[in-house]
Order: sequence, then C-alpha cells, then structure tokens
Amino acid sequence: MHLVAGELTGGAARGAYWLHRGLREIGVDSHVLTNGRETYGDPSVTSLCKSGADKVRIALSNRMANLPIHLYRKRQGLIYNTGVNGIDITRHPLYESADIIHLHWINGLVSMHSLRKVKKPLIWTMRDMWPMTGGCHYAMECDRYKTGCGKCPQLGSTHEWDLSALVVQYKRKCLPANIKFVGISEWLSSCAAQSSVFRGHDVRTISNNIDTSQFAPVEKGAARRLLGLDTGKKIVLVGANNISGFYKGFGLFCEALRYVNTGDLHLLVFGRSEKKVLDELCIEFTELGRLTDTVALRLAYSAADVFVAPSRMDAFGKTLVESMSCGTPVVCFDATGPKDIVQHNITGYKAAAFDPVDLATGIRWVLDRSSDGYRELCDASRSRAIEQFDSIVSARQYQNLYQSL
Repeated sequence: MHLVAGELTGGAARGAYWLHRGLREIGVDSHVLTNGRETYGDPSVTSLCKSGADKVRIALSNRMANLPIHLYRKRQGLIYNTGVNGIDITRHPLYESADIIHLHWINGLVSMHSLRKVKKPLIWTMRDMWPMTGGCHYAMECDRYKTGCGKCPQLGSTHEWDLSALVVQYKRKCLPANIKFVGISEWLSSCAAQSSVFRGHDVRTISNNIDTSQFAPVEKGAARRLLGLDTGKKIVLVGANNISGFYKGFGLFCEALRYVNTGDLHLLVFGRSEKKVLDELCIEFTELGRLTDTVALRLAYSAADVFVAPSRMDAFGKTLVESMSCGTPVVCFDATGPKDIVQHNITGYKAAAFDPVDLATGIRWVLDRSSDGYRELCDASRSRAIEQFDSIVSARQYQNLYQSL
C-alpha cells in the first residue's frame, strides 16, 4: 500500500506512481492511496478525493493544520507543513489487506500520530527534506535539522523552542522503531542520517525513477515542428512545475546568460514563469506553459540541444533524468541530488556549486561540441537513464527490500 499525497501529475507523486507501475509489471501486488483526484483510470489507485466537497474538505484541513505558522509574521514565503493533519491509515480498508505500508510524500494525507499504530512493516521514501525537519521542505543553508531545529530561519524565529522544534519532537514520538527510510539520492540519505529525527534509524538509498519507454528520443527536427518552433538556432531548455520557485534557481540561470553569447540561442521554457522576467533576458524565447502531459514533455526535451537545471537544492532532479532519457544532455550544479545524476563531461556538465559563470561555461561546452562529440553525449545520456533510473530498476530494488522485511 503506497500512500501518495497530492495529484499524481505532480513531481514527487509521479515518481511514486511510476514506481507503483514498475512494481506491478514485475509481479508485485501494489496499490496506491492518494488524496489527489487524478487516478488515470487505474483500478489499483484509490482516491480519497472523489468530489468537489472532498477537495474543499482536504484543503480546509491543511489550512487548519498550518494555522500556527501564521503566528510568525517574519516568516519566509516558502512551503511549510506541521504534519498534524490527515487520515488514520490503520482504519482504511487498504491497510487491512496490505502486507507492507509504503509512505511517500504524505503531507495532508497521513497524520503523523497514526504511524504509531502501524503494526506492519513500514517504509518511508523521502522525496524532499520535510520528513527530517521541523516543517520546511528544503533547509537551504540551515543545518539545525541536525540538532533538533529551533530558531528556524524560514519562520523568522529567534527562539530555541519554536514551532519547528516542537514539530521535530512530535515526529520523533510518532515514528515506530522498525521503520525503514529510503532517500531518493545519496545526498538526501546523507542528510537524513545526520538528522536528529532519523539518527539511529535504518536509512538507505534507492534512486527516484521514470518510465524510460515514455521518455524516449524524438528526432529533433520533428519535435520542433510539432511544437511550432520555427528556428534554426540552438535551443536551451529550462523548466520545472514552478520555474520561479526559489529552490529551482532560475535567478542563477538568468545571471549565467549574461556570460553566454546568446546570439545563436533560442530559450525554451516550460512551467509556471513570469513573462516580464523572460522579456528582460534579451534572448529569443518560447513559453510552453505548465506541462503535465508526458508526450508534450518528451517533445520539449527532444527539441532542445541542452537542458539546464540550475537548482539551488533538489532532493533528486527528475527533470534531469527525463531529459537524459530523451537523449538531451544536461547542465547542472555539482550539488545536492543532481550531482548523483549527471556524469561530468560524459552525460553533460556539472558546474561548480551555484556559480553562474561556470554554469555558462557548461552551457557553451555542450553546445560547442563537434557533431560526433555531441552525439556521444546524447547516447550516453539515454543509456544512463535506462540503466540507472528506469522504473523497473528501482522496482526490483524495492522488491528486494520488501522481501527482506
């Protein structure tokens, strides 16, 4: 029984859903419980949100659970959750029939206190830093999650015993002793092992996954025609669900463009963005908007000559693998989750952490390859995606973990 909060079209949820499908493909009796409305017509997916009224009820529950956050008037405008709301999973029919309970992104779906009642093998796949923090989803430069939080910079707090410290204490009390934790990158697992919440628990790494049969290369000329891209220039792709989100580092990418000769470049953007910001870049560009359809994403990756992922902090970097699976090399920073994905000078370029100048160097390094050198990058990217990050690869690793429990 997989527990996945939010719409299955979202980043973290898609990884969980693809894993579920991979598990079923290799013969595991896998089921998903979600509070999102999308089920893809899949009978092995059960939604708690069957009507507009359910959607409103879930939204109100989330608002109520996070009311204490509003006591901190100097807080940053970043996503923050207390984890106190959600269902008692032990009372759901799927729990009764399950042998193993597998948590993913659970905010608003699973109440933390119900975990104490779970008497079955329990796995929690961490898809960001929230499971180990006092409420933030990415700690950024703060490392207080290692000592129990308090004085939370995202809350704008100067007190040791603030909301973040209380949430950490709450999480410690709710976690069963036999729970197994899985990070979707070596970086995330390392953070968890150092955290005050998970110290002493079993933490291992199984990479996030995609369906590489869906994300397969399309001939670049054909992809561009289908997207209506009438340009002979090299295409630089950048995108995320919310490209303007602080974690995604779009500002660093914009700064990098100052150090790139953009005369022969066309910028392709997907995700929620601000046209005013794009206009100020002084580069020819096309906006595709928010893409949730796999076919559209596949065309975008295939149409590009390089995908740039300038994230400040990312638990994994699923868009990087999607691009590589479509045969398009990636430029990223040598930090957090993405550093495990890209092989420097083999499947792309890893720039010095958060250095816009080196990011610019990486973009030109990929684009200025000879035709043979560029083809080698593309082929190596596709091969690495299939061999390391396909859903079946991850599913077999989880199957081994399930059997060990």
